[in-house]
Amino acid sequence: MKIKTITAAAIAALLLSGCMPQSEEPEEAEVKEEQETRVIIPTHQLKDEYYRMLLPYKKSASYGLVVSMLNSQYNIAEVEGGLMRLSQQQFPTDDYYYQEGQYLDQSTILSWIGGKDEENNPEGLNPAGKEAPRYIAHVLEQNYLKRTSEDKIRLEGVSIGIALNTVNTITGDTLPAAQVEENGKAAAATIVKRIRGIEGLKEVPVVVGLFKQSPKTSIVPGNYFAVGVAEKGKDVLSGWNPIDEEFVLFPTSSSEDRYRNVDTSFRNFKQDVEKYFSSFVNVIGTGFYKDGQIVSMDIDVPIEFYGNAEIIGFTQYLTGLLVDHFPDIHIEVSITSTKGPEALIVKERGEAEPYTHIYHN
Repeated sequence: MKIKTITAAAIAALLLSGCMPQSEEPEEAEVKEEQETRVIIPTHQLKDEYYRMLLPYKKSASYGLVVSMLNSQYNIAEVEGGLMRLSQQQFPTDDYYYQEGQYLDQSTILSWIGGKDEENNPEGLNPAGKEAPRYIAHVLEQNYLKRTSEDKIRLEGVSIGIALNTVNTITGDTLPAAQVEENGKAAAATIVKRIRGIEGLKEVPVVVGLFKQSPKTSIVPGNYFAVGVAEKGKDVLSGWNPIDEEFVLFPTSSSEDRYRNVDTSFRNFKQDVEKYFSSFVNVIGTGFYKDGQIVSMDIDVPIEFYGNAEIIGFTQYLTGLLVDHFPDIHIEVSITSTKGPEALIVKERGEAEPYTHIYHN
């Protein structure tokens, strides 16, 4: 069992000197804009499912808007990360580079998610009236670029995430699922036509994902439930494909069979933690399911003890429990205290030896 202790200074040094092989230098290319600019292309890709991102990093034209439009940090993380995951089917990570959306600015998105008013806001995608439900919560844009044979970087795809409310923001009532889906698909059709009228977006393929955000009180994110593609130059989606993804909180009270085995493993894991260390607050897991099967789980373990030796001992114990209880699931465990993060354990699916990092606060 390997336990690594790395200081903040050492981490900074690794980032500066060891983030890519010494024999490989970052490549440069030009971005085709009003004035061509040089960009740096990282040579190292952390994982196959991660996109490489151009440097200097360009923030979204609607930077910061997602924070005010969605109702929890859980939804914010998944509406962005989930859309990137969907985009991989159309824009593979080995061929495309990622960039935050550069075409839809704050004023455009705010007008779209406002109520439709022929005089004051004809672009609104939500029903008019103060009492009308607000179905469309946010519109997120992501850009995907490729390198041409002329050594230039060119936009080759756009992804749009449409975040939908499942709860009436005025009354607090649950919105009918069929109505949420209908409004989302109608908004998607309108958005694709509008995108084709924006200079630079007339020809590129457009991926559109529909995302149901979870309520404010939920500690798990919502999920994407449908995806469609407007092919190059087309102003209509070719159809909708359902997405079977779900986040489940463990331990769960659900009696569904597809959760039962994982829930049993989680409860046994939790009991083993309680038997060894009594001074903890709670252990919560969030499982990610795709096509009815669990893919990964994030576990949060808040603790009350502070000694470094005790942290190391507890982390060692937890690492062994993960191997015993979750041999075939990707697991990430965050151990935290009132001082902040204390340790991180990452176990890849099928791997017998997890990676463990102890923070020095």
